[in-house]
Amino acid sequence: MAETPPPSDALKRARILVTNDDGINAPGLRVLERIARTLSNDVWVVAPETNQSGASHSLTMHRPLRIRKVSRRRFAIDGTPTDCVLLALQTVIKNGPVDLVLSGVNQGANLGEDVTYSGTIAAAMEATLFNVPAIALSQSCRNGQPVKWATAEQHAPGIISRLCSEQWHKDLLININFPDSASEAVKGMQVTAQGKRKLGDELLERIDPRGEPYVWIGGLRVEDAFQEGTDLHAVAEGYISVTPIHMDMTHRASFERLRVALG
Repeated sequence: MAETPPPSDALKRARILVTNDDGINAPGLRVLERIARTLSNDVWVVAPETNQSGASHSLTMHRPLRIRKVSRRRFAIDGTPTDCVLLALQTVIKNGPVDLVLSGVNQGANLGEDVTYSGTIAAAMEATLFNVPAIALSQSCRNGQPVKWATAEQHAPGIISRLCSEQWHKDLLININFPDSASEAVKGMQVTAQGKRKLGDELLERIDPRGEPYVWIGGLRVEDAFQEGTDLHAVAEGYISVTPIHMDMTHRASFERLRVALG
């Protein structure tokens, strides 16, 4: 497997795997396919059969997985985004390594703590564990409003090319979020840190038509929306956010202190 992203001038010869968490029929997946084909002619798609949003980095271990060939170099798997990347790299794509994995384009942003829940991010994480460079892409949108897919489609190819020309550490994945703005209204691009917003603070408790209670998880607490330098602030201000995410979650500043205290 490749350990560093292909340089931008080599992208046209690169093998690109496209995946997502919204499912094989999601409009964002079609957008990402088109983005990938502007970069390379060797594009493969392996995505979940159904929507797997919120699946995080889950792996299906207690039942068999089925692979359905949709068309040439296009497959659906009845599992999670993690399953899709694992099977794509180990089983589906046999005639050579994958050079780059693109995950998305997610319908809705993946900002702050979203990265711990997101199947879009998880697919990129799985690729990174295989030492394959990976980029997650998400398009911010508002409920009930048309998704501005053209924003991601216009800006993503150039950003991906620039990232691949710079390359990045093999333990990193790149998380890109596009603002809910028309393509021509995007203010620019910012390299950002992960902000804070917690999903599920608001729990709606109701009774269903059969008289049974249920709980609906919803609501977001946004803590860093006004803190400059975060992904939340950048997207809210109309910028494209590019966040490097490190797979090693060890808190290095505490490591030595705890080793001494507990040694």
